[in-house]
Amino acid sequence: MQSRTPAGRTGRPRSAAADAAILAATREALVELGWSRLTLGDVATRAGVAKTTLYRRWAGKNELVVDAVAELFGELELPDRGSLAADIEGVVLQFAAILARPEARSGLMAVVAEATRDDALRERIRASIVEPQKDLVLEGRARAQARGELPPETDPEDSARTVDLIFDMVAGAVVHRTLVSAEPADEEWVHRFTAILVGGLATTSAAS
Repeated sequence: MQSRTPAGRTGRPRSAAADAAILAATREALVELGWSRLTLGDVATRAGVAKTTLYRRWAGKNELVVDAVAELFGELELPDRGSLAADIEGVVLQFAAILARPEARSGLMAVVAEATRDDALRERIRASIVEPQKDLVLEGRARAQARGELPPETDPEDSARTVDLIFDMVAGAVVHRTLVSAEPADEEWVHRFTAILVGGLATTSAAS
């Protein structure tokens, strides 16, 4: 994932290498320093760029950390393992593995806490982290419908609500399990969670 440059800004082209170094340095600083002690100056030093380079790309620490965390979640892919349940298990295991990384835990918990007081930050989290992951739900549901595992949904509003609900259930359960309860989302837990989720989807589809 690449962070976005404000519209209308001119100058030399963005450097993908510099962006990658800055986001990696941000995650490194989060783990070593924590949210409160992390500064753009420290990130610039770690990344080997001028502090002004960061300010040309990000308005401040909140936006920078969101993009650094979003890059991690951008690694998520929906595997094709032959069935809806197996596909869900595959992506949930990936999600849990990302949340187990110290930089993901530190960054996500920090920006979510800050977003309770910052509507613009909440919107950036939604646009940079949440919405891209909902695309995986759309992809997985379409694949399951093509296999005949789920019926097609003809009402766009109902379809959108279903996607939101599936995402909320998956993200909420895994985040709570790993970050709040501090319990492992291992293969056994993921298998049981998936069985309940798929069973609920089948029941809901049959009742529609």
